[in-house]
Parts: sequence; structure tokens; C-alpha cells
Amino acid sequence: MSWVRRFVNVLRPARLGRDLDRELQFHIAERADDLVARGMSPSDAAREARRRFGHLTSLKERTRDTDVVGWLETLAADIRYALRGLRATPAFTLVAVLSLALGLGANTAIFSLANALIFKTLPVRDPEQLVAVTMGKGGDIFTNPLWEEIRDYPGLFDGSFAYADGGFNLADGGEVRRVSGAWVSGEFFSVLGVRAVAGRTLLRSDDARGCAPTAAVSAGFALREHGSLQGAVGKMVSLNGRPFTIVGVVDPDFFGIEVGRSADVYAPICAQDVVYGRNIVNQRGRWFLNVAGRRPTGASMAQMSARLSTASSAIFTATLPGHWSSADQADYLKTKLNAEEAETGFSDARRSYRAALFTMLAVVGVVLLIACANIANLLLARAVSRDREVAIRIALGAARGRVVRQLLTESLVLSFVGAGIGLLFARWASSLLVGFVSSTRRPVWLDLSIDWRVLLFSIAVATATAILFGLVPAWRASHVDPQASLKAGGRGLVSGGPRQRLTKGLVVVQVALSLALVAAAGLLVTSFRRLTSVDPGFRRDGVLVVSLDFANAKYEPAQLEQAKEDALRRARALPGVRLASTALLTPIGRMSWNEFVVVPGIVPRTQADSLVYFNQVTDGYFATLGTPLLAGRDVSAADIAQKRRVAVINETMAHRWFAGRNPLGETFRTTVGDTLSAPIEVIGVVRDAKYQRLDEVTLATAYLPQGQGDDASNSELQLLLRTAGSPTELVPSVRALAADVNPRITFDATTLSAQVNASLARPRLLASLSGFMGVLALVLAVIGLYGMMSYEVTRRRNEIGIRKALGAANPELWRMVVGEALRLIVVGLAVGAAMALASTRLLNAFLFGLTATDPRTFAIAAALLASAALAAACLPAWRAARLDPMEALRED
Repeated sequence: MSWVRRFVNVLRPARLGRDLDRELQFHIAERADDLVARGMSPSDAAREARRRFGHLTSLKERTRDTDVVGWLETLAADIRYALRGLRATPAFTLVAVLSLALGLGANTAIFSLANALIFKTLPVRDPEQLVAVTMGKGGDIFTNPLWEEIRDYPGLFDGSFAYADGGFNLADGGEVRRVSGAWVSGEFFSVLGVRAVAGRTLLRSDDARGCAPTAAVSAGFALREHGSLQGAVGKMVSLNGRPFTIVGVVDPDFFGIEVGRSADVYAPICAQDVVYGRNIVNQRGRWFLNVAGRRPTGASMAQMSARLSTASSAIFTATLPGHWSSADQADYLKTKLNAEEAETGFSDARRSYRAALFTMLAVVGVVLLIACANIANLLLARAVSRDREVAIRIALGAARGRVVRQLLTESLVLSFVGAGIGLLFARWASSLLVGFVSSTRRPVWLDLSIDWRVLLFSIAVATATAILFGLVPAWRASHVDPQASLKAGGRGLVSGGPRQRLTKGLVVVQVALSLALVAAAGLLVTSFRRLTSVDPGFRRDGVLVVSLDFANAKYEPAQLEQAKEDALRRARALPGVRLASTALLTPIGRMSWNEFVVVPGIVPRTQADSLVYFNQVTDGYFATLGTPLLAGRDVSAADIAQKRRVAVINETMAHRWFAGRNPLGETFRTTVGDTLSAPIEVIGVVRDAKYQRLDEVTLATAYLPQGQGDDASNSELQLLLRTAGSPTELVPSVRALAADVNPRITFDATTLSAQVNASLARPRLLASLSGFMGVLALVLAVIGLYGMMSYEVTRRRNEIGIRKALGAANPELWRMVVGEALRLIVVGLAVGAAMALASTRLLNAFLFGLTATDPRTFAIAAALLASAALAAACLPAWRAARLDPMEALRED
């Protein structure tokens, strides 16, 4: 019989039994007919045929063994028995399954995020052949001239492409309609092997100087905007106010090559000149592209790196930025290209969250260990009530290994039921976590579909968990003495010894691990609280940040400057606006601007000390943000109108460059290559304010009058409006203002508080997750201690009854039970403190304003855990104190 048939027979035992009965009856009938033919009566022939055939049950069992896979049938029987046993103890099953579902679900949820962000390969043809080009010490951003030199260098790749993430505005006027997108080279889709489901993808011919503005779009975008895939082809789409022709719709399974984002619109790199209105693709100092390609057949990564290194000299010589200093040019020419595997794509989110995800994997792993210890204790307590059952099995001839296998099968069933529920929890939790770090301005998208890695991880963790919590209880249960157990009549046999030491040891482990988790949660939550309460140097409440984009209005430079002034004047006149100003960069934003400065008579210790961060502002900027002016004066309207070379600097810059003297009236210059800018006079000093992040070391910052330098042609205007009421109530007025200035102006509005909060996505995620895991660990530890103490009181009912009969007072019995729990708690806290001090040092990189050994946090964590654990021990102690001695003694 084939193996397939034998496996199938395991799944249909009733049908197999009927088939065997029919087969046996057929053979008996054939033998009986033969005997009748020899002269026997039918009744005698039937009896003789059955006698000669032998014992039918034994024969049926032997035949059955050849028709099924024996071990699989035994396993199926064990699983059925395990399910009946779990149904018979609903309270135990519910507690165990919920504990496992939370523990396994949390592990699967975090692993799903890690899988989507770190491990999952791109949905393209042969992703393992993709190679990313890097340079220097891990740099992976290139200029367009560099990309073109790499592309055209012979023999490097079997096809290469360039990519940069980008966002587009679909609105021609009014409120911004953001859509995620990407700038790609013409070879992008063909090298990746991504097909179009309607129309065509972008081609090399689409990405050439002076190109017509074309775009490929995602299937989701085509359906949302045009109702069908084919209907989108040939239609026009407005990107930042410029019309683009849709040439095709790409495969719905393709989301792009940047993990964490899903691109909806793909535009050729050459079209940047169309969108931004100036020749920027030729700029040798504009770094924005990722470059990748396919390895030639048979080429290893080492060979790819060697090829790129050899080509580096020619590539960098051909693209040398002429405006750089001689020292920077020399360093540029020394740069070497390198190759790295790119099968998992590019990702800013991966860089931001990789360490945090691995940290959380360790945290949820500890939670699972606590759950395992909890269930192991439950199984040990449950094993006492099953001593007679196991003893009867052994007395009837069952091998101890067979008993262990049966009990481990029950643990596996329990674990896989918990894993199944946990998988559903993981799908919900992982999606919730992605939404937690996503924002309207920077949405995060991850492919969270379950693949073989997630399934394999879930099965492996569930199996390991079952063995971890089930092996020792199974081994203990299988070593019961059948004679002693059957004599005992059921109760009170196992009164202490190794089983109790193991149970108490598991409680100590639970308390220790819980303390480590609660302390870690306390550190991360405290760090986040301190970060949110840090003084940023400005008042974040009551400020509306409005971004006005004048690009669609197509003003001449002089008209653009006048339109910006008009917008600021109208904004200051809006009802409810107390103060208003504009800035090139808003506080705690994603953009920054820094340059090296030179101060006469000052020689910085290092080049890094001469780095200063800049912003350009209009008059009233500091008053609008509530940043105090400490000396001198603010930027004035006259400074802007007359384009005076003046600056207001912060305290840090004043102390670094002008310590010991009055900075007012002093000058500094910025470096442009080997040349210096015109002198910039210091006219004021303001209080320090955070520039890009709340947790940054305060940066030396200078504020220049707006409207000078490169920003004069900048089509965007950042308005900061301090309001008398809620900032969001001002949005309709801003919409009307933009329409009055020019109907083609687009605007986007958010509050300064929301902008600051968006920068806290990672610490908020860590604090929330660790807080949840800390509470879960605390609950599991309390349940574990309560269960152990309850079992201990039940086991010692006879002893407690005798003590009460001999005159023990209730407080004495209460102290006996609570005292034993207290000893376990103290030992667990001591072990846990050592573990926590050793492990929480890994959190140093995520902490702000405290160290990983903060004594106050540890003391609060220990006190909280001890209080909760003692409270859990009080209920069993109360039961012991109220025990009726006559009832307890009568039970024996």
C-alpha cells in the first residue's frame, strides 16, 4: 500500500474500520462456502471458518497496522485525548491559552514587523541578484552626474538603475493633496523585471535631457483616481502643478524598492527640471539618488566590489564638483565605490527602527519565558490530580516514555491553540504598530502579509514553547510510583520534595524576569516622559504651521517676493492671529541647513566645532515662537528689504565663538569652497532652541533675514501663526487667504505641537510597547505566585487543620503563608535586580535624561512588583486562616 494511502487512512479511521470488517467477513464467507461444498452444514461451516481464521480482533489490529502510519495514528489519538482533557478543565485551558496567545502573539507581531522591514525580499525578478552601490564609509546617496557615469561605465552590471523617493501634490490650488512617489531612471522597471498591467512602464527614452513629462502609476492610484486600470493610461495627472501623461499602470504586487513606503507615482529623473523649473539634474553637489544594478551571471559580491573600486577613479574624476574647496576635491577623488546586497531594498525606516525592533524581540521573548514558567507551574499543580491516572497507565504496562509523549502532546496542542489565536492577535497588533509610527505627512507602509518566514517562526516558537513548559512537568508526572499512588487514595501523596522546589524555583524565575521587564519599561517610559517635557526653547502650543506653495502661480522672481510679503501681511490681519512670521525651516522639521563658519581671530579645535546651523526668518519670528531675545535686537523688515548681512545667533554660538566678549557687532563668514562669504554682523542673541530633534545636543544656530541667497527663488513659504484660540480653527481662514492671493497657490497646515509629536514616533513606540509588556509580565508573575500559593494551601490543608486544632491563631497562619511568598519574592527580586542591571544597559541608546542603572526607576519597579505579588499571596493566606480544622481533618 502506498504511503499516501496510509497517511489518508489515518484521517479516516471509521471508514478504514468498516473496510477491514468487510474484508474479514468476505474471507470468512469464502472459507465457509468452501466447507459447505465439502459437505458441512452452513452453521457448522460458519463456526469452523471463524475458528480456522483465528482471533478476529487481533487479526484486524495487525492488518490495520499495515494500512496506516503507526506513529501518526498514535499521534492523532493522543491529540484527540488531549483535546478531551483540555475541554474537561476549562479554567486551566482558558488561563493557559490566553497566556500563550499573548506571549506568542506578541512575539509573532514584532517578528512580522521585523520580517517586513528587514528580512522580506523585494517583489521583483531574482531579487538576490540586486546590488546596491555605496561609497566611502557606507554612504549610499549619489548625484545624477555620478549615477550617469556609473550607468555608462562598461562591464559593471547587467543593467542598473537609480531611484529617489519623492512626494507629489496633485492639487492645482487650495489644500494640498499629497501622494507618495519616486523619481526613477528609465531603466528602473526593466532591470527589476516589473511589468505593466495596462499601458507600459517607463523606458530609457523617457529619461533623457529635455524629456516630456511622463509617469507610471500604481494600480491603487489608477483605481482611486480614474476608476480602472486601462482608463488611467493616456490621462493627465498634475504633479506639483505640472501636467504629466500617464503611460502605464505597474503590477499591483510591486510597491517600490523603499521598504516602509508604497509609491503611487513614478516619474523619470529628467522631469525634475520640469517640476522645479531649473537645471538641477546636472548639479554635481545635489545628492539624492540611490543606485543599484544586477550582478552579471557568475559574479560574486567580492568581484562586484572590486569592479566598482577599479572604476572609481574615472567616475569621480569625471564628476568633480568645481565649486568645492581643494581639500574637499582631493577627498572626493579618493572615494571608492563598493557593492552591497540589495535584495531587501532601501529603507530609511529600517535604519530608524532596526535596533528598536531587535530590542523589542528580546523583550517579548522574555514575556514568553514568563508565560512558560507560569504554565509549567500550572501543569505541575495539575499533575498532582492526575497521579492516579498516570499510575494506572504505568501499572497496565505503559512505558514511561509513552507517558511523557502523551503529556508532551497535550503541551503541543495547548501551545498550537495559543499560537493560532496569537497569530490573529499578531495581525491586528502589527497593523496597529505600523499606524502608531505613521503620520499624514510621512505615512509608513509595510507588507505585513504572512509568508513562510512568519509561519516557520510561529511553528518553531510554538514547538519550543511547548517543550520548554511541558517537558519537566511531563517527566515529573511519568516518575510517579504506581503502588504508592494507588494506595494513597488520591490526595496528599506528594507533599513536598523536588516537585515543590521546582515549583518555587519557577516562581522565583517569573519574579526575576518580571522585574527586568518592569524596570526596562520604567526606563523607557520615564525617558519618553522626560523627552516630551523637555524645554525646546519655544512655545509649541497655539501655533499653526502653514506651508504655502507658489509654484503653480508661476510668478517672476520679483512678483514672487511681493506675493510672499502680501501673504504674510494678510496672515497678520486674520481674526484670531496674535503674531505671525515666516521661516525657511520650521522647528523640529525634517530639513536642516548647516555651513562652516570663520570668525576673525578664532581658530576652532576641530572642523566640527566650526559647523553652524542656519535658518532664515522674518521679523517677529522669535516673538511668534515665544523664544526670548537675550541681547541686541530682532531681525527687522528693513533688514529684509535692504538685504543686510546680519544675523541673530543663539546662546550656544555666542559662547562657542565669542566667549568673554560682547558678540553684538562682531562678524563671521561662511565658507564657499575655498572662498569666504561677505561678513555677517551679529545683531542679537536669543535663547537656545532645539533645531531638528528634541533629544539633540543644542546646536550652534544663526538666524538670517529671509529673502537672501538661494531661498529668494524658493516657491514655498512657511507661515507660523500664533493664535488666540485653537490653531486648527484658523484653517478655513488660511484657505480663503491663499485663494485671495492667488487661486493656484496650494497650502498645507498642521500645528507646531503635532509636528513636534511626529518627531517622537520611535520613543513613543518603544515606551508604549515596553509599558504594555511590563504590565503583562507583572500580571503573569502575579498569576504565577497566586497559583503556586493557592496550590500550596490546598496541598497543606491537613497540616493547617492540625495546626488550628492545636491552637494556632489566624494571624500566625496568615504570616506562615505570606512569609513563604515573601521569601520567594525577595529571592526573585535579588536575582531580577542582577539580571536587570546586566540587560538594561542595552537600552542606553534609547534613553534620554537618565541612565540604564537609574536607582529610582529600579526602586519603583521592585516596589511595584513586590506589592502586587504580596497582594496576590494574601488571598490564599486568608483562605488558610479561615479553614475549618474539622473539615480539613475529616478529608483523610
